[in-house]
Amino acid sequence: MSESYPGKYLIGLTGNIAVGKSLVRKLLAEQGAATIDADRIAHQIMGKGEAAYADIVAAFGAGILDDQGEIKRAVLGEIVFNDAARLRQLEAISHPAIRRRIDQLIREAEAEVVVIEAIKLLEGELKRAVDSVWVVDASPETQLRRLLTKRGMSQSEARRRIALQNPQADKLRQADVIIQNDGPVDAARAQVTRAWAALSF
Repeated sequence: MSESYPGKYLIGLTGNIAVGKSLVRKLLAEQGAATIDADRIAHQIMGKGEAAYADIVAAFGAGILDDQGEIKRAVLGEIVFNDAARLRQLEAISHPAIRRRIDQLIREAEAEVVVIEAIKLLEGELKRAVDSVWVVDASPETQLRRLLTKRGMSQSEARRRIALQNPQADKLRQADVIIQNDGPVDAARAQVTRAWAALSF
């Protein structure tokens, strides 16, 4: 059980882009876990009037806004995914707000097991909060194919996004559980079911 969140067992779910983290999060929800999607929270806290909005606009300029004053994530993405320093700047603004929202959701969760899906789980303070680290893995070829077909990226954009990630091998070295996700959904479900049954808390 988590020392920070009495009565809760926290699973940190991570892995690089397009390995299938969201699928595994949904499979864990099928097992009865409460789940938190850090990427979705990142979208929310950028909304007009939300926690990180003003600081992001101040840092990146009004050129990232649409006619309604909302942040155009595609425009912001073009900036940060082509400049590692600007990506770090965005993360420095957004991560504290994301962490506060995650903290709130963990405390409000009714389920005993809470899953936090976060691509940067191991690079921040969340790593110290979780009881178990689950890493979803897939081959670079699978990642590229998913980015091209499911997200509609160009070949160059997809390769750039993959290259900007911290090495997947670093995540795998820190994993308590690895879910291999190159195959069909049923193969991932079988792995999740086995790992869930082996949980001890």
